[in-house]
Amino acid sequence: MNISPESTVGQIVVDHPESSDVFENCGIDFCCNGNKTLAKACTEKGISFEALRALLEEKQEARKHSENGGHNNEPDFKYWPLDLLADYIEKKHHRYVAENLLILSRYLEKIKAVHGQTHPEIFQIADIFRESAGELAKHMKKEELILFPFIRKLVKMKTRGEYIRDHSAAGAVQQPVRMMMHDHNAEGERFRKIASLSNNYTPPADSCATYQATYAKLREFEKDLHQHIHLENNLLFPGAIAAEKQLIN
Repeated sequence: MNISPESTVGQIVVDHPESSDVFENCGIDFCCNGNKTLAKACTEKGISFEALRALLEEKQEARKHSENGGHNNEPDFKYWPLDLLADYIEKKHHRYVAENLLILSRYLEKIKAVHGQTHPEIFQIADIFRESAGELAKHMKKEELILFPFIRKLVKMKTRGEYIRDHSAAGAVQQPVRMMMHDHNAEGERFRKIASLSNNYTPPADSCATYQATYAKLREFEKDLHQHIHLENNLLFPGAIAAEKQLIN
């Protein structure tokens, strides 16, 4: 793995998707703050650059062995066309979010009623998650109805050999992209608060099975959200901006 202290965490995950697990385990944000250098990320987390690089290289070697054995199922998204990537995000990540928002909301209400008196932090967690659920639902609709169709249109124009003739329309994709990235930052901050309030999703000693399942589900939800945002911030959105620029004639 050819990485340096100046390599950005987002680009490392683009080039080596398996490295996302290393960053997750180290608490390094590779999605919303994917433009952060590895050196800065290490400094902020108090991690040695050499130690982190060794973990990343170990993970890459494991993937190579998996590929040689025919067991690797991780897609290399950086080679995917933009319309296919948008379809994948919508069908996999948007669907996952939509299905699990209701499940987690019910779980949180249940443990709030049973354990709220002894663990008042669950009230804050439930409030933050409720806010996140509402914002994520609106966010995904904007992508599905506005941004993703526009990206698919850009792909079709390129395939047909068409160009953007109206220069006043140039850069049209950048404004919705900025809005979506702003939303991503807000969601990242909400889940950092949830992780902190829940002691990094560690159930208390007196927790019931539902409490434990809720925290496990929240952890899973956050991990999926990181991958979801990574695919958009570090691949789909930069690709859409570049594609639009290529079509300006």
